Amino acid sequence: MIPIAYITLRELQQRVRQTLEERFALPVWVSAEISEIKVNTSGHCYLELIEKGDGDAVPRAQARAVIWRSQYQRLAARFEAETGQCLAAGIRLLAKVSVNYHEIYGFSLQILDIDPSYTLGDMERQRQLTIARLQAEGVWEMNHTLELPAVVQRIAVVSSSKAAGYQDFCNELRKSPYRFCVELFEAAVQGAAAEDSLVEALGRIALREEDFDVAVIIRGGGSVSDLNCFNGYRIANHVAQFPLPVLTGIGHDKDTSVTDMVAHTALKTPTAVAAWLVERMAQVEGWLVTAGLQIAEAARETLHAAEIGLQQCSAAFLQQSERLLLEERNRLTRAAEGVQTAPFEFLRREQLRVTAASDLLLSHSVDRVLRRGFAIVRLHGAAVKSVNDLKRGDRLDITLADGSVAADVTAVSKAMNNSQEDNG
Repeated sequence: MIPIAYITLRELQQRVRQTLEERFALPVWVSAEISEIKVNTSGHCYLELIEKGDGDAVPRAQARAVIWRSQYQRLAARFEAETGQCLAAGIRLLAKVSVNYHEIYGFSLQILDIDPSYTLGDMERQRQLTIARLQAEGVWEMNHTLELPAVVQRIAVVSSSKAAGYQDFCNELRKSPYRFCVELFEAAVQGAAAEDSLVEALGRIALREEDFDVAVIIRGGGSVSDLNCFNGYRIANHVAQFPLPVLTGIGHDKDTSVTDMVAHTALKTPTAVAAWLVERMAQVEGWLVTAGLQIAEAARETLHAAEIGLQQCSAAFLQQSERLLLEERNRLTRAAEGVQTAPFEFLRREQLRVTAASDLLLSHSVDRVLRRGFAIVRLHGAAVKSVNDLKRGDRLDITLADGSVAADVTAVSKAMNNSQEDNG
């Protein structure tokens, strides 16, 4: 059997180390994200660096790294001074590293320098991506369009109960003469868990939206990195679509967070938010005082107009009453006069009527009728009313105005219509 050529594991490891040392004789700049970091008691800082895939959190590369005690204090202090944050998990950085390989401990990187501007640039890039995404989704202006109630008193606060900003907010409200109902929804306002905690607190408020007028997110001052959670997509998206107007008082000195941009009203500090609420209440009070004065003035004007109207009505009523009384007095005078003259007038009219009747009766007396040429013809003492009562040879007595005559009927002649009837 032909012997197989081989090398030992240690020889293989030495060759790998030699190759890496030759290929990476000089340090290189590497971008990565810190997934774990630990500073041990000796002062050395040990890190786990990863690179994630685009659009997901799955690591595509991973390596151990170390910053020796002799360099750690300097690099960490510089990084914090320029970025406002400590080296921590979740931070993307650009590090100058030397490549090391150990036969037992394997591949590792020694960090020699860190470029803080890269981390700041990455934070700004993520911030701009969040802004563009919210605008593309059409939710950017949604919370801005909500109408604030005229009176804002029921306030849901998202903050940490231990935060100085929350205490400042409450103290400012307590100093005012107005009554505010404040309920705290506890949340972490910095660190890796801050965004999830803020979103969860907002969710609890949304379930009770009828109980509040506004939601307030407050946090005291801090570094850029401390406030970077407010640039996250999830928190900004929740605020943009929140059913209540959202007020923010995130204590930043320079940049405005994305959460501030999508909130209904953004103010610089928690104290400024409280002062804004107090000022709004003062405006409402001013409106109410003005409205009260206007109502009182309108009432006075209405009462004055009513008083004048009543006086005018009273004068018109008095004038009308006097006129009616005068008319009634005149009518009664005329009636009294009529009562006095009516009997005489009645008697006069009756006398005239009796006289006229007497004259009429006299005009129809037998004597006056006979004097007008009429005569009374009697047969056997009875007045003759028709020629049908007479016949030839009858003896008639004829009474005239000045005497009587006896006559015999020698012929009977009827009127024409009667003769025609007889002939027929």
